Amino acid sequence: MSSPVTPVEIIVLGAQGRMGRMVLSACAKILREKNPSPLSVIAAIESKGKPDIGQKFTVDGLELILGDSLETVAKPGSVIIDFTVPESSLSALDVAERKGAAYVLCTTGFTPEQKSRIEAASRKIPMVQAPNMSIGVTVLFKVAEMVAKTLGEDFDVEIIEAHHNQKKDAPSGTALGFAEAVAKGLDASLDEVAVYGRRGLIGARPKGEIGIHAVRGGDIAGDHTVLFAGDGERVELRHVAHDRRIFANGAIRAALFLKGKPPGTYNMMDVLGL
Repeated sequence: MSSPVTPVEIIVLGAQGRMGRMVLSACAKILREKNPSPLSVIAAIESKGKPDIGQKFTVDGLELILGDSLETVAKPGSVIIDFTVPESSLSALDVAERKGAAYVLCTTGFTPEQKSRIEAASRKIPMVQAPNMSIGVTVLFKVAEMVAKTLGEDFDVEIIEAHHNQKKDAPSGTALGFAEAVAKGLDASLDEVAVYGRRGLIGARPKGEIGIHAVRGGDIAGDHTVLFAGDGERVELRHVAHDRRIFANGAIRAALFLKGKPPGTYNMMDVLGL
């Protein structure tokens, strides 16, 4: 007789935000449809001072009490899912590190100094960090690297991303993820070959350059194109996010992946076994 499955205990940060609600909704769906469930939601956390702290908070039938103290709920074996902002993420990482909780970091827009702090935390706790939690985007990262390696510098590479008008960082973490994948395929350093937008009399485009461009408008969930332009032909890799639920689903998959994992930084390619 098989042993019962111990569900992964999930803590959702930024629970009232758009992505926080979507993560909770995706968890609610799993709880309804899977028996036994591979997960349980033990806390929905918001920043201190929010008016609904301590009140019932319900998303798609999943009822919780909205809290503001990660300190009181984080523990070994629990997994924090974070779609917030860099400052909030770093504060929560401090708590996770002290409490021994695993972490799914979906926030982007970190400075180099903040990235160093994240790397230090991952030496103490298991963490999945990715510029995009989508399964489709993760597969395309791998494809972009392979295409770049195969086509080489005979094809110019341009990366164009579009997002909603409330997104704070540019270019997107996903665009940078594609740029890193292409640079890896070309055996190049992204810092040396990246060009962020163009203006004025820039002259002829040098070989090996990777152009990265950001578009902001409306409610675009996420649109990324990696363009390989050669003489007489063009190859395009494109991912369009129709629904932000894809990011929530990927984050939950990452949380389940972390069960029993040793400290370290993992990415979505690890989650997918790529």
